[in-house]
Amino acid sequence: MGLGARLQLRQSQSLVMTPQLLQSIRLLQFTQLELDKFIDEEIERNPLLERAEAEDAPDEDTPGHEPSAEDGVDQWFEASDGSSSERMADQLDTSLENVFPDEPALAALSSSAPSPSGPTDTGFDSFDFAPGKPDLRQHVREQIALSIRAPQDRFIAGELADALDEDGYMRADTGEIADRLGVSVAEAERVLGLCQRFDPAGLFARDLAECLALQLAARDRLDPAMAAMVAHLELVARRDFATLKKLCGVDEADLLDMLAELRGLDPKPGLAFVVDTAEIIRPDVVVRAAPDGSWAIDLNPDALPRILVNQTYAATVSKGARQREDRDFVSECLQSANWLVRSLDQRARTILKVATEIVRQQDAFLAHGVRHLRPLNLKTVADAIGMHESTVSRVTSNKFMMTPRGVFEFRYFFTVAIAASGGGDAHSSEAVRDRIRALIDAERPESVLSDDAIMDALKADGIDIARRTVAKYREGMNIASSVQRRREKRARAAFSG
Repeated sequence: MGLGARLQLRQSQSLVMTPQLLQSIRLLQFTQLELDKFIDEEIERNPLLERAEAEDAPDEDTPGHEPSAEDGVDQWFEASDGSSSERMADQLDTSLENVFPDEPALAALSSSAPSPSGPTDTGFDSFDFAPGKPDLRQHVREQIALSIRAPQDRFIAGELADALDEDGYMRADTGEIADRLGVSVAEAERVLGLCQRFDPAGLFARDLAECLALQLAARDRLDPAMAAMVAHLELVARRDFATLKKLCGVDEADLLDMLAELRGLDPKPGLAFVVDTAEIIRPDVVVRAAPDGSWAIDLNPDALPRILVNQTYAATVSKGARQREDRDFVSECLQSANWLVRSLDQRARTILKVATEIVRQQDAFLAHGVRHLRPLNLKTVADAIGMHESTVSRVTSNKFMMTPRGVFEFRYFFTVAIAASGGGDAHSSEAVRDRIRALIDAERPESVLSDDAIMDALKADGIDIARRTVAKYREGMNIASSVQRRREKRARAAFSG
């Protein structure tokens, strides 16, 4: 066979992943914090963008006002020259169908937040001048300054304080600290003993047993029986009460009192000084019961970004620009701003579509509770709303829905199906977990259910499940085995009797 070079023409189609297209995909899976950060960066970079508050947002017919993310897609194309889509397609180097492949013909989305009433307080808040809560190291260093007088001991104590983790444990090796400071190990251990007297009790412990022992000693409760229990915490974790009674030399009543006292201790005393950084969940969708018995599904207006494009400013700057580079810059900023507004509109509509289908599929859960949660996967929702499965996956990531039964992440409603023993409808794995938890909560000390017994009870209710699946779900809910539960329940019954 001869080899040679030939010139051929081939026609093919391909989707070009432009930066704008990639950004549109990323917008779908942004959390609220990530979206706010991204918008702030765009506003700082683009002089034509501005963030509008609910009470300051102009009307639709205000001159120079470009539609915001909640104004609806129908108004977006109402540009002054009537060629927004053509200009945007040129800028993206692809058609708008490729950028928004899942966009159906929907009605305009309109959401607005109620304007706050009452005068705005422009004065200062006295709480702004209140001292903040000290962190763990500040708290410890204050006690070092008050409790330790020798300069060398203070220096060693400062090094030990720097080795504390957020739980209040001293994880570093005292030998290494002594070598680094040029002191003896005995000297470092002596200063560590002084630091272990600090408040709260349990600080500077090197493990859990030492932490609990320090707290018991501060309460004058570290007697030989408690010391033996603290030295064998693995038996406490296994609920091996028979062995503990022999080691501690106590009867059942005393053992239960000791266990109750042990539970009252703080295993992580340093966490009391950790600044609370818990993130407040802001739901993306709000679901309410409608008067006709259906569900009203709305986007949360507080979660919708309000972005305006200042067309008046763009026209003024473009008219006064003398250099072609300046006019091109203004045109590029205008096209980028229009793209962002349209992308935010598309993101809001897509979230609403997915949430609406989830509510339709899980109507029984909203009405009757977790026992009626249906098995659901991404493909089912994607096929129902005419979107790609990957799009639904991005939408359900880190999005939250507020319902009459609480706030849930979208992914909570997607659960694995457990087959029905009688050939009926499948059961949701979350509903099966709830049934297992209910069966275990209803146990009596003389009839603790094994995993096989739980399996038989579920099969009697029409749930076809294997014993290993029962064990996996039980362990996932941090529920002890039947042997451990039987020991604990019998001990409690003996104490209460």
